[in-house]
Amino acid sequence: MISRRNFVLGGTAVGAAIICLGKSSNNALAESDPAGKFEIVRTDEEWRRELTGEQYAVLRRRATERPWSSSLNKEARPGTYVCAGCALPLFYSNTKFESGTGWPSFWTPIAGSVGTSEDRSLFLIRTEVHCRRCGGHLGHVFKDGPEPTGLRYCMNGIALRFVPN
Repeated sequence: MISRRNFVLGGTAVGAAIICLGKSSNNALAESDPAGKFEIVRTDEEWRRELTGEQYAVLRRRATERPWSSSLNKEARPGTYVCAGCALPLFYSNTKFESGTGWPSFWTPIAGSVGTSEDRSLFLIRTEVHCRRCGGHLGHVFKDGPEPTGLRYCMNGIALRFVPN
């Protein structure tokens, strides 16, 4: 019989392994954009110079910030959330809602601002959301959000910057 302590310790180890998998270099975004998919293309070194270490890890390496760590969770002023990598407007503040997940959540992006792709990391199939202009990883979209869309764009706050009206 497994003790509660060993169960918790084992779960913690599995969780840590999953987080490490999500941060592996195999998940890195391409340094270049040979297909011409993005308007803004920079070398890995240029991104490292322009972003903080945390921003680089999320936007360029598809890491995930810790839940409840973003000051944007409590942001309630009118304004626009823009990409921290290229300043493209992504979400209007009137589409933000409290999802209880620990990350800033929105029920819809600004039309034409984001792209999506299939994410098969963490032994799941999820829909990754990225900035359509620079390709920066923003988070994921789930089908458990509020009306009118029923979607929850669960974004890493470190990948966003808030611009008040």
